Amino acid sequence: MERIAVLADVHGVLPALEAVLAEDDVRSADAIVLAGDIASGPQPVETLDLLTSLGDRVVWVRGNADRELVEMARAAFTGEPPDAVSPWAAEQLRPDQVELLAPLPTSVTIGDALFCHATPRGDEEMVLVDSPISRWAEVFTGLSEDVRTVVCGHTHMPFARQVDRRLVVNAGSVGMPYGAPGPSWAFLTADGVQLRRAPLDAVKAAERITTESTYPGRQEWVEEYLLTNYSDTEALDAFRPRAEG
Repeated sequence: MERIAVLADVHGVLPALEAVLAEDDVRSADAIVLAGDIASGPQPVETLDLLTSLGDRVVWVRGNADRELVEMARAAFTGEPPDAVSPWAAEQLRPDQVELLAPLPTSVTIGDALFCHATPRGDEEMVLVDSPISRWAEVFTGLSEDVRTVVCGHTHMPFARQVDRRLVVNAGSVGMPYGAPGPSWAFLTADGVQLRRAPLDAVKAAERITTESTYPGRQEWVEEYLLTNYSDTEALDAFRPRAEG
């Protein structure tokens, strides 16, 4: 595979997913890797149906929100829900969609690139673009030397940086991007990596979600995640305590 589109953190936002899937390089990619947190959001059923319709070209990776959805759908989740939308989304999933998410791998390797949600060793572990090399070394403990590129999501902020002769790429977030507005995704080719954003009319997308979704808190959701945008500074400040290990 020479052209791989990476879509992370779709979070059940159908208009944003449709915008990315309409990109020419996504349509022509050899593979579309979903780097976790796929359905937990205001349109979970529709999001999964669209992605499954794409067939074998899609490579699925499980994120922490996918794991939690399955646990909630099976009444096996303990503790406090991570947000208000997750329990509702879990109730919407059909049995076949729960069975789709349940066995997904936490990482997939294609060539010398490893694709995961948070880090190669955990679906919730936090590491940031400005985390020190010592923290990155800890996160990559046990990772095969054959892996030269690590592609992830989880923090919803895209970046690409070198870490001790490895390339680390965060594809950002399709459905809930931080740092700049618009669905973000990554494009890997033999020539390297490109961080991309797809055009999206946030107002029209918000109108669609409030019309099409039955999530009771959908108006508040679109106001927070579609009609406003958390800056990278705000997000980094919020995540940094969790990223210190």
